[in-house]
Amino acid sequence: MKFQVPQFIEVEDKIFGPLTLKQFIYLAGAGGVVFMLWRILPIFIAIIAATPIIMLAIALAFYKVNKRPFVSILEAAFRYALSSRLYIWKHKNISKMKGRQEDDKKIEKTLIRVPKLSESKLKDIAWSLDIKESIYSDEKQRN
Repeated sequence: MKFQVPQFIEVEDKIFGPLTLKQFIYLAGAGGVVFMLWRILPIFIAIIAATPIIMLAIALAFYKVNKRPFVSILEAAFRYALSSRLYIWKHKNISKMKGRQEDDKKIEKTLIRVPKLSESKLKDIAWSLDIKESIYSDEKQRN
């Protein structure tokens, strides 16, 4: 059996002459808004108000940034502007640090104190193997 494999799937179909459906909708929407402005406002004010609308519609329809449509760039800009940010380098409040110091003191109180061994080295090594920690981690105990 032969199957037809679709090609050029990232290229949108041209529906309205040389325009895709999205391009046509952007331009037709801007045309409608400009027509309404022209009918409602005086000509001079309508021209001033219509200029950014026409420029935005043309940018949405045809302009690409790094081979990406302008719509995705605007979407990313809005998402960045409205999202919360995490600043790692900012200083924390002092009250939070005091709470952390109190928590550290509580943790120190609950830790089990390990007694220092003074018997032979063989017993020290056997004990350290039993608790699976090295007693020679401190510089003072290596000597």
